Amino acid sequence: MTTEFFMPMDPPTVTHQEKKVTVRNGRPVFYEPAELKAARQKLIAHLAQHKPETKYKRGLRLTVLWCFPKGEHADKEYRTTRPDTDNLQKLLKDCITAAGFWDDDCQVAVEHVEKIWARRTGIYVRIDELGDADAGA
Repeated sequence: MTTEFFMPMDPPTVTHQEKKVTVRNGRPVFYEPAELKAARQKLIAHLAQHKPETKYKRGLRLTVLWCFPKGEHADKEYRTTRPDTDNLQKLLKDCITAAGFWDDDCQVAVEHVEKIWARRTGIYVRIDELGDADAGA
């Protein structure tokens, strides 16, 4: 099974890494700032439109291309500034889980991610279910 789509948007630059902590009754309490909550809701709303009919149950290959507004950069030039790809991916995978694509993002065994400056902004996502022939490929 394969799911492939493009979500046209200005990708969020806030990441899962930006959770905050406060102390209540002498204990740390983690919370999401408003900007992170808004980014999460935005991603889940876009993802819900592409949810597969049945959840993925096997191992997965996840391919993502983050296309940020190019500004003064050349179209399709690699973005080598923050946010880091691993932090972007963590938020996206959490949102894919919340949208019901799979049971847990631990199913992602192979990952390819790129971030570029682009004229057409958004997030390209492709999810491929892995078969036995894919092992070690």
